Amino acid sequence: MPLPKPPTRPATLIDLSTATRARATRPRVKKTEAMAQPAEAVLAEAAAPSAHAEPVVARAAPAAPTVPPAASARPPTSAQPAAMPALAPAARNRRKRQSAESPRLFVLDTNVLMHDPSSLFRFAEHDVFLPMMVLEELDHHKKGMSEVSRNVRQVSRALDEMIATVDGDIDDGIPLAALGSKEATGRLYFQTQAVASMLPASLPMGKADNQILGVVRAMQDQHPERKVVLVSKDINMRIKARTMGLPAEDYFNDQVIEDTDLLYAGTLQLPADFWERHGKGVESWQQGGQTFYRITGPLVSSLLLNQFVWSDGELPLTAKVREIAGRTAVLQTLRDYGHLKNAVWGVTARNREQNFALNLLMDPEIDFVTLLGQAGTGKTLLALAAGLVQVLETRRYTDIIMTRATVPVGEDIGYLPGTEEEKMQPWMGALEDNLEVLNQTDAGAGEWGRSTTNDLIRSRVKVKAMSFMRGRTFINKFLIVDEAQNLTPKQMKTLVTRAGPGTKVVCLGNIAQIDTPYLTEGSSGLTYVVDRFKGWAHAGHVTLQRGERSRLADFAADAL
Repeated sequence: MPLPKPPTRPATLIDLSTATRARATRPRVKKTEAMAQPAEAVLAEAAAPSAHAEPVVARAAPAAPTVPPAASARPPTSAQPAAMPALAPAARNRRKRQSAESPRLFVLDTNVLMHDPSSLFRFAEHDVFLPMMVLEELDHHKKGMSEVSRNVRQVSRALDEMIATVDGDIDDGIPLAALGSKEATGRLYFQTQAVASMLPASLPMGKADNQILGVVRAMQDQHPERKVVLVSKDINMRIKARTMGLPAEDYFNDQVIEDTDLLYAGTLQLPADFWERHGKGVESWQQGGQTFYRITGPLVSSLLLNQFVWSDGELPLTAKVREIAGRTAVLQTLRDYGHLKNAVWGVTARNREQNFALNLLMDPEIDFVTLLGQAGTGKTLLALAAGLVQVLETRRYTDIIMTRATVPVGEDIGYLPGTEEEKMQPWMGALEDNLEVLNQTDAGAGEWGRSTTNDLIRSRVKVKAMSFMRGRTFINKFLIVDEAQNLTPKQMKTLVTRAGPGTKVVCLGNIAQIDTPYLTEGSSGLTYVVDRFKGWAHAGHVTLQRGERSRLADFAADAL
């Protein structure tokens, strides 16, 4: 708002009679003019102390900016200042513009489509724009058997089906709901014309990223009334866009949770006043050598099935939530696998979380187990020990099948000769190390006995490559998926759906050690299944806290 002009002449002293005559001889001004309202208010205030007949000093008021007729205000009252009506219409117009703001236009980078082929339909009411360079890069990566190539082919098929539904001009956009998606109500636009380069001369236009940035800048110039945003999984490209003044965002739809500290841990420490608040009307009984408690109270609403609860107060309790019905829950006490008489293939639990994990691994009613923990917490050892007992002793399962994501930490070692199992052997160093530990648990067997046991174990433990899992069905198998944090949600779904009747699937991993590009702690397939399976009656999860490998490994995990 411009500043008002200064008064042309100094103020003069007037009395009440002079002010009255001046008011009578003034031409009448319309009420729509805002400048007449402050003058009337000043004269009214000047006429109020008429009983004292003292002169009143009136300062010349600066001219107020004229309000358009559409934004005219009501006359001021004693409880409302004269300046407020002039501001209220502007605020109302601003709110109308915000409410009627057009949907945003998201320009997708190629890596977003490679990462999530269904990302086209994840932007709700907003529109999606695909530059020509994105289509070129999709065509370049369509060949191959990798997960990226499969995603590219899926995107290409979806685009082809959507274009087939268009009868008119493609420049008008294609409804994203054309293939039946109910969440996507925006439109899909393609780059159909060449755009002039609006980027700094120092950026080479031959690079694909720079061409996409040029398209974003051109879209901003063509649609100044809309907010154009670049969506990319490439951190450097987002930084480059921000330095050029272009809005850029990461693709967040694949994030299961924003903060991994909020990830379901599978355990819950009971408050100190648990029995005081939940002990009234508690029922207890014994069945199968275990004790059950039926409790009622406010904490029940926050419990989940197969969640472990514990307390170390005057009345210690370590139990698993077996049943939930309204405000009533049934808690089942656990078997103490920390005692030597309950050892699993010679392995005993060294801490509370390991005891929880063995209770899940040995429970025939649990079909899906996820174990998270840092290096050295015993994830693979516990899973192998439980699998060997249930395969060789109780014969609940016929074989142990072990697989893992073949993502190298450093440089790839290249081609590996041999059969499928021989090719997987370098990736299964953890399996060999843990089998060596488990084979030495029986000190009285002797060298010949350990050799025989080792041959028997290896005949029942089979190593499979994840690349050949699609289409298979495992019946009565104990399936262990190691290093599951390197799997995408789609790969994890492919593995879990291989389970047939009588099969238990165990997923192990550490989400702090992800080696797959474009995967984070929030978008990992392991995080995905932990969040989706929590509360299911036949699934359980435990996050192991303490490292038990060695004092050196435990200190290194915390200090490094």
